[in-house]
Amino acid sequence: MNRQTFDELVKTQLQKSEEVLTTKGNEYALGVDRLDHFKKSAILMNCSVKQAIFNMLVKHLISISDMVSSEKKFDDLKWDEKIIDSINYLLILRAAIEETNDETH
Repeated sequence: MNRQTFDELVKTQLQKSEEVLTTKGNEYALGVDRLDHFKKSAILMNCSVKQAIFNMLVKHLISISDMVSSEKKFDDLKWDEKIIDSINYLLILRAAIEETNDETH
């Protein structure tokens, strides 16, 4: 894959990621705190917010692992769904880390 095609692919994936984050954020974060549902999940899972987010990410990584290992052919929509969700959980994890850092300073 040439550099231009790669760069376009990254740009497109990140745009899709941002669209999903915005849509889901409006759906799940009813209040002001964008991490509210993750904080509630952490309470239910009896773990830290970061661990709760990571646990949710793992589901998508396992799904990707299954897809990569499978002989079945998956369409681009399915790949996008899993990859974008994984990217987004990593971004949400980064936000939780930032919030934790802000609290300790």
